[in-house]
Amino acid sequence: MNLIHAATDLKTGNRKVCLAIGFFDGVHLGHQQIIRQTIADARQHGGLALVLTFDQHPNTVVAPDRVPPLIYSLPQKLRAIESLGSDALLLLRFDRAFSEQTGEGFIRQLTRDLDRIQCVCVGADFVFGHKRSGNVALLKQLGGELNFAVHGIAAISLDGQAVSSTRIREAVRAGEFDATSQMLGRTYSLAGKVVRGDQFGARLGFPTANLDVTGLVLPPNGVYAAQALVQGKTHRAVLNIGHRPTVRQPTATIHVEAHLLNFAGDLYGQEMEITFSGKLRDEQKFATLDDLKAQIVRDVAAADRHF
Repeated sequence: MNLIHAATDLKTGNRKVCLAIGFFDGVHLGHQQIIRQTIADARQHGGLALVLTFDQHPNTVVAPDRVPPLIYSLPQKLRAIESLGSDALLLLRFDRAFSEQTGEGFIRQLTRDLDRIQCVCVGADFVFGHKRSGNVALLKQLGGELNFAVHGIAAISLDGQAVSSTRIREAVRAGEFDATSQMLGRTYSLAGKVVRGDQFGARLGFPTANLDVTGLVLPPNGVYAAQALVQGKTHRAVLNIGHRPTVRQPTATIHVEAHLLNFAGDLYGQEMEITFSGKLRDEQKFATLDDLKAQIVRDVAAADRHF
């Protein structure tokens, strides 16, 4: 898949462009339907399937007090989109200047930059542009004028409810991984870059990889048996999500840290992707660090038995 950052960078070879537009957090079943319709249209018309998405949630700029925690990190989202088979992905920077475009202005500029748009696929409730001035009705109006078709794709239902990023976030928070995976159409995972921590785990004899999960929705606090994918290899792991209640800290910071079983090495700066195999226990406060260490030994043994 060709990753570009400006519409004018797309080399069409005089082919028409079929375009999917959305933020696509989680790239769930509903998003997949939009992207697959775009790919099908492109194949039918001998065109290019282009997915347009953004580097950050629009609310980060226009409503910073209402930014939802994300299901996927940006690298995760891009990988999920790539797996669906589009020809190219247009990743736009969503900043203040971009947010001030009207919906109509945005589409007209895309039409000029891409030259020949065959169709545009979005969700049926898609809104865009300054003050949400654009919607499917506006797209259809512009499509009639500028000669492109519009698909407003209805939401997919699962268990009688629409699949949505909001519903998936609620399932993640509740630790409902099976339901989350069903709505995503793939196994749920949590990913982040390995960052340098305070070496607390190493001092206890159990070094951990600390994940930067800033801005992501998290499962319930606790200790999990997990699989950790890093540097192309999968390792069995014990994952802790929580505030380390046994350890005095100046602020109640949440930590996501993985102890990889039978592993030694430097993972700093690498992206790690975690899939959850099962919950071992809830977060606990221990009377002493020795008690905590003894429990970690039991956690590792429990994870071994789980696998």
